[in-house]
Amino acid sequence: MKSYKFTAFEPTGKVITEETWTYENDDEAKVKGELAIEEKGLTGITHRLVNSSGKLVLFHV
Repeated sequence: MKSYKFTAFEPTGKVITEETWTYENDDEAKVKGELAIEEKGLTGITHRLVNSSGKLVLFHV
């Protein structure tokens, strides 16, 4: 299992939430991460999901 950092931002750049999620790999993180973001109601908010190496897995402006 790998750690992924999810961060959502206001238009001003202020952090709304920052969480650490765990997934098996980047593919699973992308699919399940999108579902988790939708469940949290943050789909239309600027957000990103990066793996522990800093690779961008998901990004939305």
